[in-house]
Amino acid sequence: MEKTPQRPPAHGAEVSVRFVVNGREQVLELEPRVTLLDALRERLGLMGTKKGCDRGQCGACTVIAGGRRIKSCLALAVSHDGDAITTIEGLEQDGRLHRVQQAFIEHDGFQCGYCTSGQIMSAVALLNEGHARTTDDVRELMSGNLCRCGAYPNIVAAIEEVRTGIAMAPVPANTMVALERSGSDHASL
Repeated sequence: MEKTPQRPPAHGAEVSVRFVVNGREQVLELEPRVTLLDALRERLGLMGTKKGCDRGQCGACTVIAGGRRIKSCLALAVSHDGDAITTIEGLEQDGRLHRVQQAFIEHDGFQCGYCTSGQIMSAVALLNEGHARTTDDVRELMSGNLCRCGAYPNIVAAIEEVRTGIAMAPVPANTMVALERSGSDHASL
């Protein structure tokens, strides 16, 4: 028996979308064009996931969906129906920060903080993926997350501490000044 093709919902019509967000089941009625980012922020009040460029270029909106890190500004919420979604708010457990969050604090892996949630979510996912075997791998796998303040050396140090289990010395603040004076390209990981 042939399946009758389903028609897309009429403009403005809502569809039911179910997620498990940070361990809690959520059912939302959404227009099919709503991004996962907007569903998380505007409908669920999870403001930790940031809207940066809204074009998938900065990584501030990174979340873990179905076990993979994604840029939630590019993902339609309906395409993640049934997925487990983890946002920055879902990392702490029983009042304790995730070890990546703690490492970011210890290594001063943030400045203004706007990109921090996306950086942390991407770091957690890359560690779970198990592809980062070297510091260069970490840099490459984090390259989709931008930090306009230039905290990259400290971000990498935080991730490396968690990856290797070895405490790495934080990069002194005056190192960035020296890099700027030398004309070194510190804007990339």
